[in-house]
Amino acid sequence: MASFTWRSEGEGLDLVLIHGWGMNAAVWQPILPLLTPHYRVHCVELPGYGENCDVSVADFDELAQLLLKKLPAKAIWIGWSLGGLVATRAALFAPAQMRGLITVASSPCFAARDGWKGIDPEVLTAFQQQLQEDYQGLINRFLSLQAMGSKTARQDIKVLKELVLSQAWPAPTALAQGLTWLQEIDLRPELADVSVPWLRVYGRLDGLVPAKSASVLDELHPSSHSITLGGASHAPFISHPDDFLAAILPFIRDLC
Repeated sequence: MASFTWRSEGEGLDLVLIHGWGMNAAVWQPILPLLTPHYRVHCVELPGYGENCDVSVADFDELAQLLLKKLPAKAIWIGWSLGGLVATRAALFAPAQMRGLITVASSPCFAARDGWKGIDPEVLTAFQQQLQEDYQGLINRFLSLQAMGSKTARQDIKVLKELVLSQAWPAPTALAQGLTWLQEIDLRPELADVSVPWLRVYGRLDGLVPAKSASVLDELHPSSHSITLGGASHAPFISHPDDFLAAILPFIRDLC
């Protein structure tokens, strides 16, 4: 397997940032200048993405174990969308290695099932089919979904496309694997075992991770804390960077 790498910048408490499906570490660029003067920020690209396009893992658990093995101990992990699912699995595996967990527009179970609100499984199946036919077109369409509902959707989509498409395209195998995880992974039965301090951030207008799931997760993990950003969609750190930082920085400071 090729060497797994990531980019680090700044000084101070370690923050690990993990992007979502179809994206790459460039999505964090707009908020990095506000974080790196105070923290040591590690921008991770998942196997099959960006600088790790030649890295592969066998399954979801191996991915979480790889990140735990490679990344600094006692960091606060910030995972967006699929990245939040990965970070949650890592927190379940090795809580002693993690200072805190922040999930952003994420869910322990992305697919709708048994009354649980999420992405229609037929949509995820259609993504798998589109991936085989035109994976670059699928990425472009998925980028548009990130800002769906936001009042600044057109500008948000433009920013996301400029950031994400400035890097290498993700490997189709990694995209297919990620879609399978979004369809199949369900961490809800294990959430009570998350023992690290946990903040969950949602966008009220998010069309991929319904903000209504926040209240359900408040019950599944009552010691965690949730914040919903009123005008935001699926990428609040792009559309509402000031509100996003105002939501996460007090939590981070409390863990210093």
